Amino acid sequence: MKDIRQLYTPIQPTVQQSAGNVSYVEMLPDVTLQPFIYCYWELKTLQTLKDPFNYKVVSDGCIDIFFELNNPCENFVMGFCKKYTEFLLGNTFHYVGVRFLPTMFPQIFNVNASELSNKFENLNLIVPKTSQFISGYFEPNKDINQIKQLFDHYFTGLISKINFNNDIRIYKAISIIAENSGTLNIEKDIDTGISVRQLRRLFKFYIGDTAKTFSQVVRFQNILNAKPSSQSLRQKKLFFDVGYYDQAHFIKEFKNFYGGTPGNAFGR
Repeated sequence: MKDIRQLYTPIQPTVQQSAGNVSYVEMLPDVTLQPFIYCYWELKTLQTLKDPFNYKVVSDGCIDIFFELNNPCENFVMGFCKKYTEFLLGNTFHYVGVRFLPTMFPQIFNVNASELSNKFENLNLIVPKTSQFISGYFEPNKDINQIKQLFDHYFTGLISKINFNNDIRIYKAISIIAENSGTLNIEKDIDTGISVRQLRRLFKFYIGDTAKTFSQVVRFQNILNAKPSSQSLRQKKLFFDVGYYDQAHFIKEFKNFYGGTPGNAFGR
């Protein structure tokens, strides 16, 4: 289970708009929680913005819990997304979230990940007790360190009671995908001793989509982590480097996950 963090780093692009008036911070959970939770995060305005803020979330293969700290009674869970998502947040906001590593939310809360895919839901409808915890303990005056302490205490207690079903088949498949940076033939290269149909069922439950879609997200995330050079973009060889045979297909898939072209993402 620890191999997921070691093999895969799900990132969200840094906030680039509003001239530094919006802050995005990620914080590691307690070390005992790091095999399960990738990070806690905070997205907030540093001063009132002139215009509403359009926040773009790119595909990262994870499931997140999030809420507005000024209104913690309204809390949500966002599932695996195979397309970028945009949120219009207004002129002032203070959002807080928990990003779970792939497969962990379904294991911790016994929820089929495919039921959350490509949407966000009221957390109270999915995990009522965690929703009630957020409503009862979070207040507008909490800073990021106090938020971390609350989450650490809650999830340490919760996870200590979970009997994890460490299905070696799904974790072996994820390891193969991650080790190959998402560039592989799913049917030929993933040999876990089960049929394609069984593999699809496991990925739907633990990840929220198929092994093929997850591998595409992993490949996209590896591109973000690599931060390709302007020269690589100009010479149009980036799509070869990451396993695409056609530049148009590469750009189309990247735009689907990111909401812009590689040139928009990395600069020309």
